Amino acid sequence: MFSLYRFSLPLVVAVLGLALVAGITAQQFLTGWFLRDVELRSELIFNSVEPAVRRQAADSDEAGLGRTFDGISRDERVLAIGLCDAAGRMVAASRNWPGEQICRDEKPAAGAERRGAVYERRQLSSGPVLIAGFPLAIDPARNWRLMVLHDMGFASSRTTAALTTLVAFVGLLIALGVLITVAVTRVTLSTWSRAIVQSLDPRTRSRPEADIAPELRPVVREVRQTLRDIDIGRVRGSPIRVSWTSTSLQEVIHDELPGSEVIVVSNREPYIHDRDGDRIIVRRPASGLVTALEPIIRATRGVWIAHGSGSADRETVNASDRVAVPPEDPAYTLRRVWLTEEEENGYYYRFSNEGLWPLCHIAFVRPQFRREDWEIYRAVNQRFADTIVAEAKSKNPIVFVQDYHFALLPRMIRQRLPEATVITFWHIPWPNAEVFSICPWREEILDGLLGSSILGFHTRFHVNNFIESVDRFMESHIDRELSTISTGGEATLVNAYPISIEWPPRALLGLPTVGDCRRRVREQLGLGPDVKIGVGVERFDYTKGIPDRLRAVGILLERHPEWIGRFVFIQVAAPTRAKLDAYRGLQEEAMAVAETINARYARDGWKPIELIVRHHEPEEVLELFRAADFCVVTSLHDGMNLVAKEFVASREDDRGVLVLSTFAGASRELLEALLVNPYDMDTLAETLVRALSMSEEEQRDRMRLMRELVRDNNVYAWAGSMLMEAARMRKRREVQNHFGETRWGLTP
Repeated sequence: MFSLYRFSLPLVVAVLGLALVAGITAQQFLTGWFLRDVELRSELIFNSVEPAVRRQAADSDEAGLGRTFDGISRDERVLAIGLCDAAGRMVAASRNWPGEQICRDEKPAAGAERRGAVYERRQLSSGPVLIAGFPLAIDPARNWRLMVLHDMGFASSRTTAALTTLVAFVGLLIALGVLITVAVTRVTLSTWSRAIVQSLDPRTRSRPEADIAPELRPVVREVRQTLRDIDIGRVRGSPIRVSWTSTSLQEVIHDELPGSEVIVVSNREPYIHDRDGDRIIVRRPASGLVTALEPIIRATRGVWIAHGSGSADRETVNASDRVAVPPEDPAYTLRRVWLTEEEENGYYYRFSNEGLWPLCHIAFVRPQFRREDWEIYRAVNQRFADTIVAEAKSKNPIVFVQDYHFALLPRMIRQRLPEATVITFWHIPWPNAEVFSICPWREEILDGLLGSSILGFHTRFHVNNFIESVDRFMESHIDRELSTISTGGEATLVNAYPISIEWPPRALLGLPTVGDCRRRVREQLGLGPDVKIGVGVERFDYTKGIPDRLRAVGILLERHPEWIGRFVFIQVAAPTRAKLDAYRGLQEEAMAVAETINARYARDGWKPIELIVRHHEPEEVLELFRAADFCVVTSLHDGMNLVAKEFVASREDDRGVLVLSTFAGASRELLEALLVNPYDMDTLAETLVRALSMSEEEQRDRMRLMRELVRDNNVYAWAGSMLMEAARMRKRREVQNHFGETRWGLTP
């Protein structure tokens, strides 16, 4: 129907324009006609009374003049009549003569005098009047003027009545014209739609154009090409380089997804309110996921739904469990979901982090799966699904589901909001099908994830592992060329979207220069200006390879004693998941390794390893990166590891060396880093020596290439690529809904 209205709109506007012009012309014509009629009546009155008025005026019979004027003014259109002398004084007048000054000795306005009579339109207290002044020469000494006042109110009322009739008539013509146009257009479009749907049916889409009605061939050709572009365009990729920023991301949403509602769902909240004595403090967790996603939700001004885990979180929300964040400059809404201690233990600590985390990371920690944990995991996923439905203001929001905590959530959303566009991103690796088969609920997890419209992983390797898992354990149709999986008549696009960081990082804007950062860090640690600094920044997690990294520092000092006293390795590690034995054991192991190496090599106030066990704010982390000569990221297995990209982004001086694990997703992009096998500590130690010895020229060449890549493939590009996929899907759905319910392309 919208297209019908758009078709009829120009006609309606044209008719309304003509009606407006006709109305103005008619009003001017009627006003002029009534004015001329009154002028003629004034002349008629003057001609009829002139002899009597001359006689009575010559006799100075003012009483007689008054009676004569009273008789004339009984006409309902004559307001009053009077005689004025040459000085502008009233000689005689009818009883209804108005109180305003009428007799005036002034020249008439240009064009207002006709055949000796002067006409003037004036607004009196009684309403609009026409004043007609006729010269009446009694004798040479008395050049008086007879004034006839006509009530013009009747002219306005009659003009209004005439225009009302005209407008009603024109309105009737418009209504009839629109009804006829809409009826004809509906019949025409209905005929075209049926023919187009038949020509685009998958069973007949390849039929030659010669079999299609000639008038429909251009339309069918264009729609077929649009569908091919939607399907194949994303496979080929766009040759146009887009400079992705917060602004360009907002433009994509505005242009490609106008009016779309955006909801982000994650376990970890971007801001945590904790009580510190009598005051409430706000913490930003050290999480690559939060670092990556907050710029997106800022740009879209959407809603972020997360588990409220802070000790003061309940005190800072409103009655609807919402709080505006960031606290210093609110840009979006944080909606908190509350979990009991039992739910948090079962859903987060046990099933997610004792089961799925080691299963996917293949870090040689045995996954543990328990039935009771699975039931809690499923119940919490349902709790979040209910919250999403409650928060959604439209029937088709865009929902970003984040990470392995919500494997069941996409299907739950799809069941409640079938028109929603669900984008799920799996931030950790996906194992091969044989490893994934360890999970007792593998089919349920795969089905939950395939409720997504788009399912993203960091690398193509992880995408292939997921597709192989589906192929092995589920009935499905897999299109490997288009990278889609169809189950139950619905298709999921499964693709690689390497996550990245904001460019430039927001926390970098207020930091001192690289030189100032180097001086500050050295002063804090008591280091001399010639001491080189290596940095590692992670959570205390067994997938990060922290103990082996520290052991490599010990090997370096043993084999290259010339570096004793000449460099320090700063390892920042934030405690995490302390309830789990594997994480507590890792922290104890790392601390023991650092103490052993320091005890062996420390001298004269210097020690080789500074192990700092606490949370660091983003500004503190970037300050360390800017002060460092090299950064070590040696994950044993990781999805992306954004620390590597943050280090690169912090070095606008084009200095510094990145030592990067080949098992981190970032190694697929940052090829100019020194790539290492983190399990090979001997080679890792030699790589650290190479980082310490690298020339400034080589550092500059490597860092510039990496900075260019991180700049172009930033977090806005990551989100924008998925949003563009979502836009294509929505356009396809619009085409399908417009021409019928036939499904094309992605479904079998």
